[in-house]
Amino acid sequence: MLQAQASERELIDQFLAALRSLPEVRAELEGAGAPELDAQLALHVAGKLIHALVELRKAVYPRDVRQLVWRIRDLARQQPAGESGSEALPVLIAESISPGAKELLRAERVGYYDSGGSLYLPARGAYLYVDRPPPKSLSRSMRSLFTGRRAQVLHGLLVRHQDWFGVKDLAEQTLVSPATASQVLTEMERFDWLESRGQGPSKQRHLREPAALLDAWAKQLSSIRQPALRRYFVPAMKPDGLMERLGQVCEAHSVDYAVSFEAAAQRYAPFLSAVSQVRCRLLAGSGADAAIADLGARVVSEGANLAVIEAKSAGDLLFRERVGGVWLASPVQVYLDLLRGEGRAKEMAEHLRRERIGF
Repeated sequence: MLQAQASERELIDQFLAALRSLPEVRAELEGAGAPELDAQLALHVAGKLIHALVELRKAVYPRDVRQLVWRIRDLARQQPAGESGSEALPVLIAESISPGAKELLRAERVGYYDSGGSLYLPARGAYLYVDRPPPKSLSRSMRSLFTGRRAQVLHGLLVRHQDWFGVKDLAEQTLVSPATASQVLTEMERFDWLESRGQGPSKQRHLREPAALLDAWAKQLSSIRQPALRRYFVPAMKPDGLMERLGQVCEAHSVDYAVSFEAAAQRYAPFLSAVSQVRCRLLAGSGADAAIADLGARVVSEGANLAVIEAKSAGDLLFRERVGGVWLASPVQVYLDLLRGEGRAKEMAEHLRRERIGF
């Protein structure tokens, strides 16, 4: 029997329509079934009868999968034997299923469908698999996690992935409110990337899967607006000398900065024979304008050897490191910046990740 609200019925109707659009597939809602089931469907795939035992959810993350798989398989075992040749297949239908959760469901051979149109039915002799981009609701949620102050929390978790953090400690280190830090940690737990110890106010977390988090951030970069660059030409300056001079004028005017992209990566883990441009984040203000003027830099549209990203707060410069007398953005920030670069920047990013980041 269907035990669903209108929105859930709409999701089931979408699933039925997706199945019916495939060749040699018929799909119908069955009128009777165990009361524990949200729905039961009769599927005829290339002449093979399959009873789909449906569990409905709004959103599914890796953390949810283990319990859901146990429940839906248990319901499948309780169903009476079907017609000769028929198969009972557990299927999870949700508005959104994260990529990690889909991977776990496929490993467990549990079927699924989400509102983005992704479909997986691993029946014997009737295997169906359609992979589509995540639904907009999940995409928006993921994108917001990797921008603004939430991104500062992720940055801290990655840079100090070997440490254990309480909410207050993490908030202080990443310059955000405890509420923001707590929200981000809750999201990370949904993806099953964290390990926890303790309870209540003394509860601490540790990033168990830094590579998975960094991979997820890298995938989101194409959907996040790139920061604007101001391009300058500083006469009679090679990149190494320009970095040193930039550091001097910024210190003279008490301006915080962090060099990133190729120039920083070359200092962390040499890869290219030469770097033609210095790109940095500079904390906005009158001091920054004075420092640029001291460099003798002039604005250009091409032929720039200095590019500046305006940092709006100290959070944009978190975890910078002083190397050879110059402040460099953290290796994690440099890696993410390089992935949005041109030429051999992406190769340099992978070299930096392998040699300096290590996960």
